[in-house]
Amino acid sequence: MRHRVRSRKLGRTSAHRLALYRNMVTSLLEHERIQTTDAKAREVRRIAERMITLGKRGTLHARRRALRIIRQREVAAKVFDELADRYRDRPGGYTRVLKIGIRTGDAAPVSIVELVEAGEVARPKAEPAEKKTARRRSAPKKTPAKKTAPKKKASGSKTQAKKKPEKKKVASKKGSSGKTRLKRDSAKKTAAKKVAKKKTSRKKSD
Repeated sequence: MRHRVRSRKLGRTSAHRLALYRNMVTSLLEHERIQTTDAKAREVRRIAERMITLGKRGTLHARRRALRIIRQREVAAKVFDELADRYRDRPGGYTRVLKIGIRTGDAAPVSIVELVEAGEVARPKAEPAEKKTARRRSAPKKTPAKKTAPKKKASGSKTQAKKKPEKKKVASKKGSSGKTRLKRDSAKKTAAKKVAKKKTSRKKSD
């Protein structure tokens, strides 16, 4: 029976489980957002909120208790300076757990643990995106230069069309010269035959 047992063993020994919690809490307070399984997220959430509560107290004893869990002194200074001022008027609930779905490797339910109001600080960074969209809208004005290019191609095609009849004329000249040569050859042959007939007729008369 698990009466009044709040913690989870997670299949690890006590030393391994404590080291796991310390690492995950430190990374959550440093990056303000981590991704893990649902069971780990619920355990890390309790410890992280306890660290922020100690940061709001701000005493030396609270700082020493926080350093038992937080592994880096820079992260502890962030908790006692930045996060304590951010959640000064908030009585609790410094973190939230968002379920993503099921992991493909082992079908474990996965969720995101993040600090509340962490996204509101990063909202002013969305201004450069609007400038990029404005540049993209001004880009299509360069299209008229592309329309002039096809006219040059049309002029080139006309010159090619004009050159084709000239080639045909040259071919016709070649053909006419060939016909004249045949006529000359045939005339020479007929003249040679006439001369041969005259010679034979003279021999017979003698």
